[in-house]
Amino acid sequence: MSLSIFNKLESEVRGYIRSFPVLFTKAKGAQLWDENDNGYIDFLSGAGTLNYGHNHPDLQDAALSYIKSDGVIHGLDMATEAKKIFMETFDSLVLQPRSMNYKLQFTGPTGTNAVEAALKLARQVKGRSNVISFTNGFHGVSGGSLATTGNSKFREAAGVSLGNVTFMPYCGYFGDSVDTIDYMDTLLTDKSSGVDHPAAVIVETVQGEGGVNAASFEWLKRLESLCKSHDMLLIVDDIQAGCGRTGSFFSFEGANISPDIITLSKSLSGYGLPMALVLMKPELDVWRVGAHNGTFRGNNLAFVTATETIKKFWTDKCFQESVKRKGTIIESRLQNMANLYPEGDFSVRGRGMMRGLRSTNPELVHNIAAAAFEGGVVVETSGSKDEVLKILAPLVIPDDLLRKGLSIIEDAIAGILNVQSRTRKNIRPLKRAGGVS
Repeated sequence: MSLSIFNKLESEVRGYIRSFPVLFTKAKGAQLWDENDNGYIDFLSGAGTLNYGHNHPDLQDAALSYIKSDGVIHGLDMATEAKKIFMETFDSLVLQPRSMNYKLQFTGPTGTNAVEAALKLARQVKGRSNVISFTNGFHGVSGGSLATTGNSKFREAAGVSLGNVTFMPYCGYFGDSVDTIDYMDTLLTDKSSGVDHPAAVIVETVQGEGGVNAASFEWLKRLESLCKSHDMLLIVDDIQAGCGRTGSFFSFEGANISPDIITLSKSLSGYGLPMALVLMKPELDVWRVGAHNGTFRGNNLAFVTATETIKKFWTDKCFQESVKRKGTIIESRLQNMANLYPEGDFSVRGRGMMRGLRSTNPELVHNIAAAAFEGGVVVETSGSKDEVLKILAPLVIPDDLLRKGLSIIEDAIAGILNVQSRTRKNIRPLKRAGGVS
């Protein structure tokens, strides 16, 4: 195994290499291959960055054609043809069909930079410093974003105090018996609650890193009303749940809400190229020139692939209907696993093709992920205790490959629980030369 250079030179902060200790050499569609030509079904998708799979041929052709034409690759925030075409395409195929009116801000190319910009803008608009975030929320690991991130693993690494954020309970945090919107309303109304009047609320409609917790559409609608009644801006962090992951381009569309600010990144470029975007209602664009900038906010190659992605997948309803259908397949199979293997004390969560299988035993989930990898599936865990197996298959994955990956996960569960697979005779297919077909 050719990993010695990583152990010798790369920082201890590296993470995914520990869960998947092989040298990957090739990727196509929903599959990866290692140096020994072992194949793996990708249920990770670059943590949600590769919604459209690896090296999609149409996106690849667009990128290569642009490079060969000597197109501008780096342009800060100057006007370029690639940026112009992206903006026109995004407006005509994403915003206008949804009757959405937003200004676009191109930030540094990471999701956390988009969140930083959104928080700064909200505080400028309202003239207040406090922001509401939610339990189990994850919004990035740079200063301002980290302050709104709940997980202590990330917060403790900051080395400084993290303030100007009040955490509130997410939808269902206390179970179905507690209405967390009423809880927040009470605290915000009571002038003696100790909660400083927030400038904004930042929320994920489905908490990816937090454990694939999905807020109900009713809860999101009431959250929007709460923001309006208390003069707070609503920021939706759609960095992982957006770009089709839950079945619609924006994850909040089913709730029929209109966020004041939206952050996008991860799968926005469609090809895994760094790109981030802040959408703001026009009246909120109070930025002074250059007040939030960054050297790499003009990744023109990402603009090219993002444009091609939108044109290919978002001109009609066909693609999003296929995502919803595959999401139902995943949900049904996971629920079947939960029912067939009560020993695991499993429950299913999520929306669309952003799904999770939770167990009350985090060690079991860790072992399932490891066994699934041995069987040929790359899948990660999430949640405050890594108690959720998170399924983030590429949205373009063929049905047969999706079902095969889910079967490998079920066989991993059966093998670890030391029981026979309750839907097939063969258990735990191991990684083999040539890999997954």
